[in-house]
Amino acid sequence: MTQAISERAQRLLKTLVESYIRDGAPVGSKKLARESGLDLSPATIRNVMADLEEMGLVTSPHTSAGRIPTPQGYRLFVDTLLTVKPLAHEEIHRLKSQFDSEGTIHDVANAVSGMLAEITRMAGVVMLPPKERLSLRHIEFLPLSGDRVLAILVINEQEVENTIIHTPRPFSPAELQQAANYLNSLFAGQNLAMVRRQLVTELRTTREQMDRLMQNAIALAEQVFEKDDTGEELVLSGQTRLMEFEELSDVEKLRELFEAFSEKRQVLHLLDQCLHSQGVQIFIGEESGYGVLNDCSVVSAPYQIDGKVLGVLGIIGPTRMNYERVIPLVDVTAKLVSAVLKQNQASQY
Repeated sequence: MTQAISERAQRLLKTLVESYIRDGAPVGSKKLARESGLDLSPATIRNVMADLEEMGLVTSPHTSAGRIPTPQGYRLFVDTLLTVKPLAHEEIHRLKSQFDSEGTIHDVANAVSGMLAEITRMAGVVMLPPKERLSLRHIEFLPLSGDRVLAILVINEQEVENTIIHTPRPFSPAELQQAANYLNSLFAGQNLAMVRRQLVTELRTTREQMDRLMQNAIALAEQVFEKDDTGEELVLSGQTRLMEFEELSDVEKLRELFEAFSEKRQVLHLLDQCLHSQGVQIFIGEESGYGVLNDCSVVSAPYQIDGKVLGVLGIIGPTRMNYERVIPLVDVTAKLVSAVLKQNQASQY
């Protein structure tokens, strides 16, 4: 597409997109002439704009003589015309200081999504590692008061998850230790999805042949992994900030968008596409494949440890977002999260 567009047209399109991102108002010929620095008459600029509109890169709102970018116009701008500047060292240091490097991956995800939302005034999102990528290292049970038991899961050599379960009767410390030993001998090193499948199918069907120790262990494990299965896979912050953007303020659009955020399935599926990508991925408008996001852009990047991608984080906002600011912010944040998780992993040894 860029070959069919003259350098003059590219410069005018870049000026139009930057003006619209900044001001949120359709851009007229006089403003383009003034801000582009080109010595062109308003009539010449109108002709160029007509050509860009015919190419599907800009459009004219019914109530204005000015023009605004289309998703295709934003795509050309992002891919060809945008110069992304790296974040300053001071800003990177400030970002790193905003989340607790000592926390679990859930703690980091909550802090990072909130930080991204606060900085950009849009929605921050962090996709947690899929269950298939999480392996059980060790399980332990500790008796609490009454019929309650604290289950401690050590996952992926780096993360500890605690779950309180309610048992049909009190268990002695010795019984809990025996149950934990049995489960560790059976499941240590397996991914959580596999553990859950075995509990649901193979072990339940042979329960009649189990002795009391095995039955106790499986009963405890079923509660632990049943709770784990309903755990959060996606952390979202700042959704309501999107109401501040005029192009997303339509009540029906907002209702559909918030429903999608609430269900999370569409957003998860979209981010799942980024798990196998390198670096920043950008979905503009209809590129997401979900109608509810037609007026939005998603800028995402994977975070990883030792080359193994664990999850994805990013920003969801209107197509009229400040890409020059958001792209490096998402890129650097993903790298910082990767570094923090690697540091946490090393501290376990």
